[in-house]
Amino acid sequence: MLRPHPPPRSSLVAVLVRGLLVLGVVAIGVGATPRSVSAAPPSWVQDIDATIAGHDVSVAIGVGGDWLLRRAAWVRRAPASNQKLVFSMALLQRASIATRIRTRVLAKGGVSDGILRGNLWIVGHGDPTVRKPRIAALARAVRDAGIRRVRGRVFGSTAGFRRDWWAPGWRDYFPEEYIPLPTALTFEGNVAGGTHIRDPERRAARSLTNRLRALGVRVSGDPGAGAPPPGLRLVATVRSEPFEVILRRMNRDSRNFHAEVLGKWLGRLVFGGRGTIAKGARAIERFAAARGLTIAANDASGLSYANRVSAATLVRLLWFAGTRRWGGELRAGLADGGQGTLEDRLLDVRIRAKTGTLIGISALSGWVWLEREGRWGQFSILSRGMSKSRAVAIEDRIVRIVSNRAAVPA
Repeated sequence: MLRPHPPPRSSLVAVLVRGLLVLGVVAIGVGATPRSVSAAPPSWVQDIDATIAGHDVSVAIGVGGDWLLRRAAWVRRAPASNQKLVFSMALLQRASIATRIRTRVLAKGGVSDGILRGNLWIVGHGDPTVRKPRIAALARAVRDAGIRRVRGRVFGSTAGFRRDWWAPGWRDYFPEEYIPLPTALTFEGNVAGGTHIRDPERRAARSLTNRLRALGVRVSGDPGAGAPPPGLRLVATVRSEPFEVILRRMNRDSRNFHAEVLGKWLGRLVFGGRGTIAKGARAIERFAAARGLTIAANDASGLSYANRVSAATLVRLLWFAGTRRWGGELRAGLADGGQGTLEDRLLDVRIRAKTGTLIGISALSGWVWLEREGRWGQFSILSRGMSKSRAVAIEDRIVRIVSNRAAVPA
């Protein structure tokens, strides 16, 4: 007897497929809702993806400790002057936002009948904002202390910080063009006639000498500079504006000199000894490591092309700042649209952010107001390999999209 051949395998597969399709139709008919394997991202995310497509860009956006978007977010890049934002957090974690840095006048020798038989010394401790009015205040304080004649000289102290003026990753021309010598005793930004000077301490001593003479205090010798001797006694003290004010100027206008002077101040505070650029950088790394994050720091200003941080790390540090009492002051001290380095940008967005620029490198990180959430979000955008104008266009478009449309998924 002949037996029928079984149907070919292809026919069985077809039958099974038709059966599954029928079951799917029946399921839908009884009220089931069809779902795609993976839901499409929100339209605002798709627009950001389209904006950065084909470019070497990292983006991290979060709010309240939750991530909203990450694209190449853990790629470590040179942050340029976004380094100042990280440094600001490291500084404020160790010192009060109300901290004021002293500049003092001390004397060597005794005073009799208003005559100082010795020298006066100006000793700085890392205030980057010492200018002629501060020196004039010191001169008045010396006169008010009863000194009418100085038989010696006025000296500017070269102690406190090393005179290092370099960091790994700096270009050869940076000291000449972008960053004056960071000293413990500064004077007029350590610039004279548009040139970065090597003797700010001597110039501060000369300014004090002239102010004293203008007040009727006779000074016998010419001003000088050097390491102060032991056994000095305090004559007068002036203090800087609080860190809140100094950091606002540093971040809004991206002042490299402020960052490196204060970086040495922080390095000395954390590690002791004389302040150096390297110690300041190590203090920044230690601050990040204490939060469980890794960065590579070579300076405080962000001039180094060898600095490395990821966009996600920056956002995590911004989250940490939000838990600190100083976090609100730090945010308020960053540039808003139309201010400082954002002078011609994002005028229609509520933002507080720090820019960053090196050749072929751009950055923008900080806080942006999320209109749909009604609260501040945190973001970081780091890029390389583009013209600055192209990078700015991408950064600004991302910020506007996030500000107007970003929201935590329901």
